[in-house]
Amino acid sequence: MYSGCGTALVTPFQDDLTLDEKAMRALVKRQLDAGIDFLVPCGTTGESPTLTHEEHLRVVEITLEEAKGKVPVVAGAGGYNTAEVLRLAKELQAMGVDGLLSVTPYYNKPTQEGLYQHYKLLAETVNLPIIVYSVQGRTGVNVEPATLKRLAELPNIVAVKEASGNISQMAKIVHEVPRNFHMLSGDDSITIPVIALGGKGIISVVSNQIPGEMTQLTRLALQGDFAGARQLQRKFLPLMEMNFIEPNPQPIKAAMAMMGLLKPVWRLPMIPPQPQTLVTIERVLSSLNMMAQRSVHVTG
Repeated sequence: MYSGCGTALVTPFQDDLTLDEKAMRALVKRQLDAGIDFLVPCGTTGESPTLTHEEHLRVVEITLEEAKGKVPVVAGAGGYNTAEVLRLAKELQAMGVDGLLSVTPYYNKPTQEGLYQHYKLLAETVNLPIIVYSVQGRTGVNVEPATLKRLAELPNIVAVKEASGNISQMAKIVHEVPRNFHMLSGDDSITIPVIALGGKGIISVVSNQIPGEMTQLTRLALQGDFAGARQLQRKFLPLMEMNFIEPNPQPIKAAMAMMGLLKPVWRLPMIPPQPQTLVTIERVLSSLNMMAQRSVHVTG
């Protein structure tokens, strides 16, 4: 379940800031048609902190309805309030999700023991496979290899989405954890080196735009065909980098609007990209022949 390429799905909104359910269904269908390995709705790329509890559940429900069991659905369930995370996790389990992606508590910066106790209680509360999401640059706290080693001893904590950017730490994680505990890249541009170290795939942002190509890149690397994977990497690296020239998901939603996939709508504090960023986005998409014939105009 937790190998290959999974997409951290964006959440499309209408002009009035309500959920765009029609676009959400179309995005999930597009992923399935492209052969994606698994889907991750309501992660931080999906602007989950700005979704109401009911909206969070609705986005996951739509994803489950469209996926129809064809691929695993790993729903986001993380945050700084452990009790609220547990409540959400139990509801998601009742809905029939295949697993959870749980970002570390942010802002309150718990100790390593605090992180361990947080995830231990989550693992004891639900009978679902759990992926720990470590992204220190966003949350202010790192899940250290020794802590992941302890967490990997819990039966249903099965993987980590590693987005620290620290290759040495990733190498140590693979060395420390059991072989059945999977490390997944949290950064598109380093998917190949993460797999070379022993990682099992990627939870991807760029696969919102190029699900088939990113899935192929990941599979080639997992098969040991690094030359083939690098060929795709060279082609799409500008797209991967472009998605993060401003805070995610500002650039990627602007790009997807230009591709004709959704409306260019964000919820505060996310805002439209700056005009110079939009110029870069359009240039990169045009170079890859990814602009829609009738793209939505995005203003910064």
